[in-house]
Amino acid sequence: MDDSTGYSAENCSIARTLQIVGERWSLLILREAFYGNRRFEQFQRRIGVARNLLATRLATLVEHGILDRQSYQEPGQRSRHEYRLTAKGKELYPILVALLDWGDRHAADPEGPALLLHHRDCGAPVHAELRCDAGHGHLVPRDVTATPGPGARLLPSA
Repeated sequence: MDDSTGYSAENCSIARTLQIVGERWSLLILREAFYGNRRFEQFQRRIGVARNLLATRLATLVEHGILDRQSYQEPGQRSRHEYRLTAKGKELYPILVALLDWGDRHAADPEGPALLLHHRDCGAPVHAELRCDAGHGHLVPRDVTATPGPGARLLPSA
């Protein structure tokens, strides 16, 4: 905020979001879900996380309505679960694309990015972009003003 000194950060939406999805394994699970993986074994094989951590992270994402757990059963096998992105979970896609864009610019191998995103209809590259509701795009921090919202709380007087 331009004048954030008088406001509390205790109910910050960024901090609350990070409590849910800010842990490395949670973001990698979401990455795999966006790639179309849905099953515990797929997640475990693709990201290499310990099974107990994976189970905990999946439970958190289900608890917060980001993934939906659904039963399935292969013929002759026991019933298992798969995890599908909910509408709430799909809203996280631009965040992962923004992380991918940043990583491609600042952390990719010398040969270049490991993955490229393209628009299915026209084939053009896809990137995250910050824009206002009036349609102005390519915004940078100096183009944005933060003001207290309806949930802002004043700090107690010292």
